Amino acid sequence: MPHVLRSRVGPLHEVPAIAPSAPGTRSLLDAEAVAVLHRAARALLRDLPAMTDRLVAELREQEPAYRADIETRPTEVWKEVHRSLRYSVTSLLQPGETREAAHRTSIQIAGVRAERGLPLDALLHAFRLGGAMVWQGLVEEVSRGNPEDMGLLIHVATDVWNFVDEHCGVVADAYRRTERRMAWRHENRLRLLTASLLDGSARLTDLPTAADVLGLPEDGWYAVIAVAGEDTHLALPPGTRTLRHCGPDAQYALVLLGDGEGDPAAELSALGAGLALPPGARAGIGSPVEGLAAVPHARRLADTALRACPRGGGTVLLDERLPDALVVSSPELAEALAERVLGPLRSLDPADRDLLLDTLVVWLEADGSAQRAGTRLYCHRNTVLNRLRRVEQLTGRSLTRVGDLVEISLALGARRLLGG
Repeated sequence: MPHVLRSRVGPLHEVPAIAPSAPGTRSLLDAEAVAVLHRAARALLRDLPAMTDRLVAELREQEPAYRADIETRPTEVWKEVHRSLRYSVTSLLQPGETREAAHRTSIQIAGVRAERGLPLDALLHAFRLGGAMVWQGLVEEVSRGNPEDMGLLIHVATDVWNFVDEHCGVVADAYRRTERRMAWRHENRLRLLTASLLDGSARLTDLPTAADVLGLPEDGWYAVIAVAGEDTHLALPPGTRTLRHCGPDAQYALVLLGDGEGDPAAELSALGAGLALPPGARAGIGSPVEGLAAVPHARRLADTALRACPRGGGTVLLDERLPDALVVSSPELAEALAERVLGPLRSLDPADRDLLLDTLVVWLEADGSAQRAGTRLYCHRNTVLNRLRRVEQLTGRSLTRVGDLVEISLALGARRLLGG
């Protein structure tokens, strides 16, 4: 197991300085040093179980992140440490033959530890402790048997530590690849769960799992926001708990309304007031619904609100624009109503027709006040009343009769929202 944090594993034997080799003696020195290394490594292989015990004990003592696994999976951790140490030592004897297998082992260990949530620092520390223990074992073996060969062992120290560093790099790369794969799987699962809630494909039996994975209460109050336009970035008020999903025709945000103790309608109104939309974007906010099971209905309401948005952009809160919602929910009927009520005005000159219809719209917005409508239109109230009488004559409807007024209002909504 690679690389050494010397301060955490105790002092190593002092490394004596090595004088540069004279020309012509390098290959002989190399061969002698390798022979010393191989003798010491073979001795370590015989002591490998005891070395594994010591390293597991060091991990339990020095690395709290490993402690729980050592206590709950002692055999598994022991075998993992033993396998890694065995490749660390055999790689000293047969570096070419064992390099690929040693890499595979380090990669597999890194993947398992990443999936179990062991911090990368803890994993690298474990490999460095293992590398330090192997080097310490080599030094002790040579010191004990042939202390005069210590200089030769130091001659190959760089090769030993290069192996340690190499495996630290392999471990870090494999760990991060596993992290990215896990993050992608998690994000993909969140995306699929959110999509299944919005489109209604989630089964009722799946809702508790979805709530747990998404971190949302199963019985909370929710609303869906649908956004469309070239730039669909939706800025929500700080602290809003939301899940986003990209649909084929709109972007959706599933929003948890408060903590469930307040008034969902009031919270939804505050949410609408706090939305920030890019210029030209349109946002439709559906009515509040209770429980994750009702989210598909909330999405359909948001789609309806989006269809009721002005073409130039803006936000529509469905509960505040229910007549418009009726119009866009049945466009064929709405167009038929508009034709039936406003069709007679088609015979007029376009400018004259638009003047009458604009006056009618402003009068309705002024709550039926000809005085206020005249102020907004820069004309006398009598002029407003004259135009309204012409509308009544052409349409055959009375602006004082409630039923006729409802029809006219819906017809104007259809003209505004559907064109014509």
